[in-house]
Amino acid sequence: MAKNVNAFEIVVSFINQYFCRLKNTRIPTRTMVDSEVVAVPHVCCKPRPVPRLLCRRHTECFHSTRRGFINLPGSSNLDRRKQFNGRKLVGFSMQQMYDVVSDVEHYKDFVPFCKKSLVHRRTADRLTADLVIGFPPIVESYTSHVTLVAPNVVHAECKDATLFDHLVTSWKFTPGLSNHPLSCVIEFQISFEFKSSLHSHLANLFFNELVKQMEKAFYSEAVRRYGKPSIPSIKLKLLDSRKA
Repeated sequence: MAKNVNAFEIVVSFINQYFCRLKNTRIPTRTMVDSEVVAVPHVCCKPRPVPRLLCRRHTECFHSTRRGFINLPGSSNLDRRKQFNGRKLVGFSMQQMYDVVSDVEHYKDFVPFCKKSLVHRRTADRLTADLVIGFPPIVESYTSHVTLVAPNVVHAECKDATLFDHLVTSWKFTPGLSNHPLSCVIEFQISFEFKSSLHSHLANLFFNELVKQMEKAFYSEAVRRYGKPSIPSIKLKLLDSRKA
């Protein structure tokens, strides 16, 4: 199933192109022609001190601008780990939402930025899959170890990653409204940490948009498979008062 290019992908593509152009850009030098050369009269034979062209404030500003387009703080001050917690009432049953989330084989068809999803071992309570996610030039291949507890839990941990130090996603499904059997409450959590400071900074810029797209993708897939939801989805407060 082909995915449409969205505004987020366009912004990321623009940033990638900007860095590539910035890296390959050279400042042109201008050579003076003979007509522009002006003779300077000799004033004194004593050597004169080299003029101080930049004051301290200007020098500090100059060095600051040389750090790059994005000024990254030191690794000790940069919070590289990002976490999102969400809770929502939806118009699909626990089993329906569980079947969508646990269908890792077809992630490549509906999950944003998932280029490959190959399950090579699956049992009743566990599966192992090779996933490729990202967008050029940031593309990550890793093995995902998924724990399954039907129809309540889908918990996935990233292994053997080169870009991530930590990547965990967790889905929990509990009964919804008593008078609507085709409803359930979804608790979703994602936590990840990049090894690179640059990747962490970019993730900070686009983290909320990434999470929104992931949530929307699974819900839209449920609509595609099962039709119109029994009730409109409602965002709920977190049980432990954590902010989403």
